[in-house]
Amino acid sequence: MIDPERVAAVVPAFDEAGKIGDVVRKVPRRLAACVIVVDDASRDGTADEARQAGAERVISHAANRGVGAAIRTGLHAARAAGFRYAAILSGDDQHEPHELERVLSPLFAGEADLVQGSRWLPGGASPGIPSDRRWLTRIYASLFRIASGYPSTDGTNGFRAFRLDLLDDPRIRIDQSWLDRYELEPYLLLQAVRCGYRVREVPVTVRYHARGTTKMRRWRDGWRILRPLVLLRLGLKR
Repeated sequence: MIDPERVAAVVPAFDEAGKIGDVVRKVPRRLAACVIVVDDASRDGTADEARQAGAERVISHAANRGVGAAIRTGLHAARAAGFRYAAILSGDDQHEPHELERVLSPLFAGEADLVQGSRWLPGGASPGIPSDRRWLTRIYASLFRIASGYPSTDGTNGFRAFRLDLLDDPRIRIDQSWLDRYELEPYLLLQAVRCGYRVREVPVTVRYHARGTTKMRRWRDGWRILRPLVLLRLGLKR
């Protein structure tokens, strides 16, 4: 059912040399015809490695702007190129690109407008996850349920796919500067729910490598992920 010519895989990356090439090579072109890597001003040759690995498009920011800004750049590039769907994958080899079929199938079947990956659903996995990350992701899912009414199990998972025309909805404003870092992804998920779009979770793998998986700082970036729930719930942001 999946038409790869309608799908772009957007991969934000910052200092991911040694990993980004593996990510690009693993994306099945039978599922996504184009891999768009957005290099957020890396200092280690991430962009060159992505090109050498076969990324169809590599876009480099002149200065580091944050993962949200990198995702936004990739989504705008996908829309400009005429793609109908975008899938977002981590640039640090945390996700399994062959599982793109899981997040894309409900879109092509007309069953969902946005599909969110979950490591906690049956069939999902989180090998190597630190104990603190385990309970923090569980707590966030509970907070997301309270804020949105949606039965979320894994609101912080960055592996997702959606119809790009959701971004035509004036209520979903991803170009706001306060979404430049870790805020954009939970904002997009929350607004899709709040605006009445069909959101579905599917099981996926999130792999925690011994060599380091995330650049997140627990308290600073934890607040950034939480901000959309608080600010939109209070009506302080749109």
